[in-house]
Amino acid sequence: MNFSKETKTGIVVVVAIFIVIYGFNFLSGIDLFKKSNTIYAVYSKTDGLMEANPVLINGVKVGQVQKTNLMQYQGEYKVLVTMILSNKKLQIPKGSVAKLISSDLLGSKAIDIKILPNSNDFIHDEDTLKGDVEDDLKTSVDKRLTPLQKKAESLISSIDSVMQVVQAVLNENVRKNLIASFDNLHNSLISLQHASSSLDGIMSGEKATIAQILRKVESLASNLEKNNGKITNILSNFSTLSDSLAKANIKNTIEHANMAIAQANTMLENINSGKGTLGKLIKNDSIYNNLNRASDDLDKLLVDLKEHPKRYVSISVFGGKDKSKKKDKKNKVK
Repeated sequence: MNFSKETKTGIVVVVAIFIVIYGFNFLSGIDLFKKSNTIYAVYSKTDGLMEANPVLINGVKVGQVQKTNLMQYQGEYKVLVTMILSNKKLQIPKGSVAKLISSDLLGSKAIDIKILPNSNDFIHDEDTLKGDVEDDLKTSVDKRLTPLQKKAESLISSIDSVMQVVQAVLNENVRKNLIASFDNLHNSLISLQHASSSLDGIMSGEKATIAQILRKVESLASNLEKNNGKITNILSNFSTLSDSLAKANIKNTIEHANMAIAQANTMLENINSGKGTLGKLIKNDSIYNNLNRASDDLDKLLVDLKEHPKRYVSISVFGGKDKSKKKDKKNKVK
């Protein structure tokens, strides 16, 4: 079969046009020979979303944006985004959200479909998903900086109030007093430094004495260590003594002592009141007077005996004993 030159040229042009269209769609992510689904999502704004931007599920590309159209809905302008899912068998549950996100730091946009879990009802071709927009960098920064700005403003106002209070409190007299206090503190530190220097001099001068004291303390410690057994015995003896005192019936002894003291007090009261023989002896003046008279009579007798001893004592050198015997006989006869 012979084709004319015009036919061959037409066939080549058609094939070339088809190859260009297929290559363009293929490079755009559209496979003309593969079945796909078309879904929609409505946004209040798209922030630079363009055609051929990817459609993702869990970070995996499942389609791309076909086109964006501006429409009016309930008195407001909305953006209708048409998406093509390359896998027609892909099942997306109803209620899932098509969220507009930034795919990189340069601000490139993509649509990430958030799958609604635990749902057995799936969307079909030409269905519409709920659209949501991720906060951009500026909005995120503003949301983070707004609380910090409020806290900073509150802090600045608090600092201003504090400074006003400090300025009101720290008047001229208070400042003068503070300066004087700092001067006194400086002088005290200087005095403390002098005292420390003096103490260092004293310590250096008495170094030998301190060493001697430390040697004596060390000797005392060594003696205590050597006599540790004796000290232990003494402490054990004290412990035994305390146990014996604890076991002794001290209470009864104290009670008996109290009874004896009470009886002695009663006896002394009776004596003071003149009761009993001892009380009468102490309180009665007649005995005292009789004793005085007897003492006076005894004094007189001694004086008379001293002046006239012959009245009471007869001394005979010769025959004294016979005369006395005769007198005794006469007295017996009488």
